[in-house]
Amino acid sequence: QVRARKDSNELATLQREISALEDEYQQVQAAIRKSSPQYAALTQPQPLGVKEIQQQLDPDTLLLEYSLGSERSYLWVVGQNLLKTYTLPKRDEIEKLAQQVYESLAARSVSKSLETPAQRSSRIAQADSQFQPAATELGRMILLPAAAELHNKRLVVVADGTLQYVPFAALSIANRRPLILDHEIITLPSASAFAVQRQNLANREPAPKTLAVIADPVFSTNDPRLKKGAEAPGTQHSTRIIEHLPAGSANGGQLSISRLPFTRWEADQILAVASTGSNLKALDFRANRAIATGGELSKYRYVHFATHGYLDTTRAGLSAIVLSLFDEQGKPQDGFLRTHDIYNLKLPAELVVLSACETGLGKDVQGEGLEGLTRAFMYAGARRLVVSLWNVNDKATAMLMQRLYAGMLRSNKSPAAALRAAQIELLHSAQWQSPYYWAPFVMQGEWR
Repeated sequence: QVRARKDSNELATLQREISALEDEYQQVQAAIRKSSPQYAALTQPQPLGVKEIQQQLDPDTLLLEYSLGSERSYLWVVGQNLLKTYTLPKRDEIEKLAQQVYESLAARSVSKSLETPAQRSSRIAQADSQFQPAATELGRMILLPAAAELHNKRLVVVADGTLQYVPFAALSIANRRPLILDHEIITLPSASAFAVQRQNLANREPAPKTLAVIADPVFSTNDPRLKKGAEAPGTQHSTRIIEHLPAGSANGGQLSISRLPFTRWEADQILAVASTGSNLKALDFRANRAIATGGELSKYRYVHFATHGYLDTTRAGLSAIVLSLFDEQGKPQDGFLRTHDIYNLKLPAELVVLSACETGLGKDVQGEGLEGLTRAFMYAGARRLVVSLWNVNDKATAMLMQRLYAGMLRSNKSPAAALRAAQIELLHSAQWQSPYYWAPFVMQGEWR
């Protein structure tokens, strides 16, 4: 018993030391980034006046900016020749509903210990039944006051608080009609930061090559690719996130990460719709940290990651995209492409797609929005991103991504229009009509 207390005390001391070192490291990283004028302009932009914001919009686009307060909240609707302010309920009322919407959508991705299949089915059915009333009530609370202005306009949303976790595309104002059926929807961390990003990238030449896909990494010593003659894995559905993962670990004895079989199919499908001869296909052991950080990706207009994601809402710099944790000889290697790694990349991509779980989330910084992978990629040069809000289904995501790239590369749709069309197609299918499958991915950044 004495030894147990001693071990417990030593562990607690070690954890405090690790936490202190991580905090110190994050402070150093922040100081380095903030010494860059570009970083300061992106994360702490000078607020724009109404006229300056209106100049960023086009006739078919409205900006919806929210501010949640303890006594009352506000919605500003801005168009080229429009500015209206609406008073909304207080923060607690809005965030309670927003949390209900998010939890009902994410119910399928939650695993509970000792839960039987029947109990899981019952829990998901209950969540599904709760979603529509909550989504309609939230839509009426935060959108209905401005409904007369919305028409069929593109909606650029700058959310606040828990609203940053809500897919506006799945909300409805009346008749249970999802917003996506009438609107193209973009999200931004702030209108001012977007204006800075647009100005910085205004005269940039497109990258010379088309598409780079990094998918289906090797996570485990049990992976068939480390065993000659082994059969390929099955096609069971799974989600693309690792929960409670010790970030930074790359030791095969410490990690047990499932392979995502549909990411390989996803890679093949999206490369099939791209022009040949100018693409990068990095699968298996080649889907590693070295290829992500070595400069090769800077040659491509579209960069696609299909793998697991790791979210750290406390230390945003430790959120990561998980790549191959082993080389061809089975030797462990660092496979975590962390937020602070991404800040150091040169990635002049027209679009980065993070086809993993919760890649659009992060640490909520007062006045700056969510700090995480999205901001890091924008700082690295991405003009726009497609990111996710919850743990996505492997097969549904693969199908959505194939349709996204077909829309962009074959039908010449803008990325935002192609994403909307792909989501509507899944919405109209019998198997994938639940918003859990089609609504997690959102477009952030430039809509033109």
